[in-house]
Amino acid sequence: MKTSIATVSISGELPEKLAAISAAGFDGIEIFEQDFVAHDGSPRDVAERVRDHGLEIMLFQPFRDFEGLPEPDRSRAFDRAKRKFDIMQELGTDLMLICSSVHPNALGGIDRAADDLHELGDIAASRGLRIGYEALAWGKHINDHRDAWEIVRRADHSNVGLIVDSFHTLGRRLSPESIRAIPGDKIFFVQLADAPQIDMDLLYWSRHFRNMPGEGDLDITAFMRAVAATGYHGPISLEIFNDQFRSGRPASIALDGHRSLLALMDDVNRSEGAPSMNLPRMPARPDISGFEFLEFSTDEDDAERLGQVLGSMGFRRSGQHINKAVSLWQQGDIRIIINTEPDGFAHASYLAHGTSVCDIGLHVDSAHATVERAKQLRLPSFDQPVSDGELDLPAIRSVGHSVLHFVDRQSGLDRVWDVEFEPVDITPETDCGLVSVDHVAQSMDYDEMLTWALFYTSLFNLKKQPIVDVVDPGGLIRSMAIESPDQKVRMTLNGVEAERTLAGHFVAQRSGSAVQHLALATDDIFETASRLLASGFIALPLPDNYYSDVQARFGLDDDFVDRLKRFSILYDEEGTGQFFQIYSKPIGDGFFFEIVQRVNGYGGYGAANAPYRTAALKRLLRQMQIGEVQKAEVNVA
Repeated sequence: MKTSIATVSISGELPEKLAAISAAGFDGIEIFEQDFVAHDGSPRDVAERVRDHGLEIMLFQPFRDFEGLPEPDRSRAFDRAKRKFDIMQELGTDLMLICSSVHPNALGGIDRAADDLHELGDIAASRGLRIGYEALAWGKHINDHRDAWEIVRRADHSNVGLIVDSFHTLGRRLSPESIRAIPGDKIFFVQLADAPQIDMDLLYWSRHFRNMPGEGDLDITAFMRAVAATGYHGPISLEIFNDQFRSGRPASIALDGHRSLLALMDDVNRSEGAPSMNLPRMPARPDISGFEFLEFSTDEDDAERLGQVLGSMGFRRSGQHINKAVSLWQQGDIRIIINTEPDGFAHASYLAHGTSVCDIGLHVDSAHATVERAKQLRLPSFDQPVSDGELDLPAIRSVGHSVLHFVDRQSGLDRVWDVEFEPVDITPETDCGLVSVDHVAQSMDYDEMLTWALFYTSLFNLKKQPIVDVVDPGGLIRSMAIESPDQKVRMTLNGVEAERTLAGHFVAQRSGSAVQHLALATDDIFETASRLLASGFIALPLPDNYYSDVQARFGLDDDFVDRLKRFSILYDEEGTGQFFQIYSKPIGDGFFFEIVQRVNGYGGYGAANAPYRTAALKRLLRQMQIGEVQKAEVNVA
């Protein structure tokens, strides 16, 4: 099955678009008329450029306001079509998209429209061309693929077929199941677009908020299952109108698009009872059973400070790598690695980003199958030399040029801790009751958020949650949670547009996307808080106003609020669920730890508390920076 993308889907001038589309792996393009008209070359020049990139022009689009017109508009529409047929023949493409009319003079009537298409079909056939009719969701008379199919059926012409578009069907909340009744050879082309579920004008929604399959909320898989059931074997194409994409990097947007199609068609191929689509099978999305480790890259001075923070949280240094300057810190099921190697990937990461999480280990069903799926999705691989006595853990590149390593039981890779680390026990047991990683929060430019959401959901068995607006005193942050079905693995992607936000400042200072905080879970927040206090952990201080507000909002008794206040614990409720949060002081340019407890199935992330904890973090970070400046001035004096 061939893949295609409309040139309108990505930014740049036509030559730049063609280069990006070809490099991403597409077979062809829908050439959008505006892109062609804006280009300064002839149709033959365009055709040659397309061929030079190993692509073909699969569709010329769009041809608007054709059917159902009274005279003299009808004759003018036929004349326009003939001129476009001339251009198509020079371009070397045989299919034109005709979208249902929105012309103010357009007349209704299935038979009238069918007669117009039949007559135009005769003209197209005389030139060896075809026309495909599509129902626009906002069409004046035809806005449903079922009506469009009835017009094509009555036109009864071998050169007249139907074009179906997932947005125009699903955006109107129409069931795609009726597509199954359409003969596959009468569907000439399939266009796909996802979109977030927003209640707004259909035309505006379509022109500004479409995105790649899997990036929105529409059931594109169900749509494609219905198309596949017809026996359709033609191109699958993306037609995306998105303001963000049209200002983004063409290469990355094109890669996202091709990746989304590969993942979608793999899902369709795996559907029960799905007809064979002659597609190569890639390994299934792996389940992630947990975070195997979190690795910090740093230098010796920062490593000592980081170790002190971990020690105050109840972690103990439990292992030393057999070959490298890498130490292992543990508590419960949490493993944190501190890497101070003077060369290699971790050191390069430290030089670029400072002390940061450079590597995340995930426990999956099959590490090698996971990397093979990543390879077929054209995700960047990662390799580094393996020294004597070390295991070769499969890995790929991830957010912000970090790395994901994969560990599994079946190949023995989970023995890495026994194989590569010598046990040490230089500190007494100081457990503070932390049991597991609750979630990992990654901050990034908003323009990258959909890319990384697609990265996770196309590769792993993870589901994205709706985007939530998180309020920061410096602006809004858009946050999306990515979760495993059992919610044992959670990640949040925080998209920033304003550098004045805490996350925006962090991204700017780190020169790109990075893990901004790690949330660690406890089964008893008050017992953990008591142990943290005893071990020297300094929690983020919160104003009394916060606790007065929490008490009023949730009707809490005085003793409970006093306990929250004593330990600087934030509190939230969701139905019958409760959520408790403790934050560390900011470390460096805004990294921090969070300690949480979820009670009675609370599934959120404390978004209601975000304005208060970000204000407190920014206030403390400011004070720390002023202190550093004053300290430096004293040293100079």
